[in-house]
Order: sequence, then C-alpha cells, then structure tokens
Amino acid sequence: MKINTKYHGEIEVKPEEILTFGYGIPGFGEEKQFILLPLPENEWFHILQSVQTPQLGFVVTNPFVFIKEYDFELDQASVESLGSPSEKEVQVLSILTIRETLQESTANLQAPIIINLANRKGKQVILTNTDYQTKHLIFAQPAGKKG
Repeated sequence: MKINTKYHGEIEVKPEEILTFGYGIPGFGEEKQFILLPLPENEWFHILQSVQTPQLGFVVTNPFVFIKEYDFELDQASVESLGSPSEKEVQVLSILTIRETLQESTANLQAPIIINLANRKGKQVILTNTDYQTKHLIFAQPAGKKG
C-alpha cells in the first residue's frame, strides 16, 4: 500500500512493516498505525510515521546510544499489552525534540516507546517514580567521555 509521509513523500509500505499501537500515542489516541523509517544518511535518527496522517511523523532514536545508563522496568500491564515479549524482541525508542542547534535537542526519557518486534505491537509508556524527564539533553556530554 502507498502512504504519504512528512519527510519521505509518497512511499510503498508492506503490511508486515506496520506497527500497531492499540491505544495510540498519548495526545494522538486515534493514531494506531505507524511505520519506522530511516532518515537518509543518518544512522542515529528515524521517523515514526503515522500511516493515516501524512504530517504526523516523530523523530525518534535509540536512547541507549546517547544515555548509556538509561534504565527502567515496564509495568506488567504494559508487558502484557505488548504480547509479553522477551527482552531480545523489544526495541526501545525515545521521541526527540530537534532544535535549531542540534546540541540543544532533547529526548523524552520519561515516556519511551516500546516495540515488540515479534508481533509489531507498540506502546508509549509513561514512567512514574523516575527522575527521567520529557526534555533530557541528548548531547549533554561529549561522545565517548564519562561525565
């Protein structure tokens, strides 16, 4: 099937590539189907593109690339809603807010997106009892150096 996208124009999508968010994404509850698209010439960032709404595309990244110590535990209800995936079947993403100066860009570590790669189910989880923020600087320290 063909879909229109925010950053990639019109593209062909295979049904097996579609991610299903049973509850949508907070603030976008009616948006239940997304596809993960690479950003050309950028291995760190991807677009989580709505299948339904061309202008809805979130810039996302693997948070562990930028914040090595990032760690959290999923609540049992979230695990079950994703189909109880094993650790190897899980992909974790953070939605980014890209600023004009890349150094000021932030990641939402308080609400990671969890994807079960085995069944293509996704969910944005709101972490409670955590110090993680919705606007965590991803370039807070030089790459490869401990702060």
